[in-house]
Amino acid sequence: MNTRALLRRTFDRVRRLPAGAVLLGAGIGCGGGEAASAPSSGGTPTLPPTASFVITSSDAANRVLPFTYTCDGDAKSPPLAWSGAPAGTTQFALLMTTIPSQGSTKYNWVLYGIPSGTVSIPVGTSVGTVGQADDGAGTNYAPPCSQGPGAKEYTFTLYALSSAPSLDGANPAQVTGATLVNAIADRTLAKATLTVTVNRTVAMINCGYVRNSVAAYRTATAVDVTCDSTYAAISTLGIQSRHAMMTGIRATNQQVPVPQNFTGTNAWRIPLTPVVAGTKVSAVDGPIGIAVNGVPIFNPCKQGGCSGPGGGDTKVLGELDTCNGHAGRADDYHYHAAPICMMSDQNAAYWDTHPLGWALDGYAIFGYRNPDGTTAPRDAVCGGNTVTHPNAPAGYAYHVTEVSPYILSCFFGVPSPDLAGQGGKYQPLRPPGTPMPSTNMTLDATAASLAIGGTSTMRWQNGAAAYQIRYTRTSAACWTFSFVTNGAETSSANYCRSR
Repeated sequence: MNTRALLRRTFDRVRRLPAGAVLLGAGIGCGGGEAASAPSSGGTPTLPPTASFVITSSDAANRVLPFTYTCDGDAKSPPLAWSGAPAGTTQFALLMTTIPSQGSTKYNWVLYGIPSGTVSIPVGTSVGTVGQADDGAGTNYAPPCSQGPGAKEYTFTLYALSSAPSLDGANPAQVTGATLVNAIADRTLAKATLTVTVNRTVAMINCGYVRNSVAAYRTATAVDVTCDSTYAAISTLGIQSRHAMMTGIRATNQQVPVPQNFTGTNAWRIPLTPVVAGTKVSAVDGPIGIAVNGVPIFNPCKQGGCSGPGGGDTKVLGELDTCNGHAGRADDYHYHAAPICMMSDQNAAYWDTHPLGWALDGYAIFGYRNPDGTTAPRDAVCGGNTVTHPNAPAGYAYHVTEVSPYILSCFFGVPSPDLAGQGGKYQPLRPPGTPMPSTNMTLDATAASLAIGGTSTMRWQNGAAAYQIRYTRTSAACWTFSFVTNGAETSSANYCRSR
């Protein structure tokens, strides 16, 4: 074909393109519209954005992506919407990319085959086919999760395509971002971009550690985590049904476990940026932290402190069940030592590198060993060490032990205000019973029996006498209690909380 004919053919192609579109691959070196060149491996087409074709996100005010869409938050994809696609668009492709300080382009999200009539993607959903993202996310959205704090940019690029990309029958797991870029280079009519910033702070990173630690228990025990810039608030009912409660207690105060209202403003606050305390606060009474299943963790001692027979040590005195927990004076279930039944949910090595709980000063509580599998040394200060632990704030970590004080003796960091205000979180449900020795204690309690309309029964023996406490939940904050001795009801009463 001579030059004149080639020029005429090119002119005809340009005349037929929709308004705002850019000619791809003209390839004759003359002036006029900017052509798109084939991308290098891992790059993106050089096609410039088209002014009328735009992509936005309703949740990215000032082009800042909220942390809920990162690995520190819910790790869901953000909402996106677009308009102004050129005529002739048969489908879309979407790539979310970032360029680390060192290295080539990384692909956080790879979507293709998006129908031409699509104008938005809702929160946490994908449209079309999902390709292979980087960072081991597979065919999913890989949320921003940069190494270390600091601001990072992420770009959403939406491509309007004249035809489906030629992928030679590859399955989605084989379609990487770089593969898709090459496959759409010769059929992209226009592109729209949205660049957002994620400013990953130390507090955000630590929030992610707390959120991730409770993930396995969110459904089973209704535990959840929300964060602001200062605290991770652990919302919990303070009870669970994944392991038996109250079994094996040898000395009972006749309290029973019922769900607590540690929700909303009454949730437990864990500092997100732990600060080493100049003066250490002793952990001598009441809650010292929260296990990842939402059950509070107390110091080793009875209410009132570590004094009296047995040093007031609940474990020594036989007041704890086989899981190292029991019900307190507010009919609240809590642990006084290592939550061994909860820990049995995972293999033993898991707790070397994953927190089993969080102290009220923001430092994590781990199992019996350091991350390398060696027995964890505990300092003489508060019962922890300064070894670097994954999935936890830097600087310090506590470890459980079989020797009192079992978890921690003091707070290495500055405690949350919840330590001083712990009394306001509890509402004693009923008058405490008279402590007595017990044998064969069991509790029939399930998720159903602890719910409204359900009945739970605690049984034990003292000498020749057999005792029961049957309690039926009649509303969100009320229970009917029946006290039985040797099969005969001795009394009953209704008890309610104000909240």
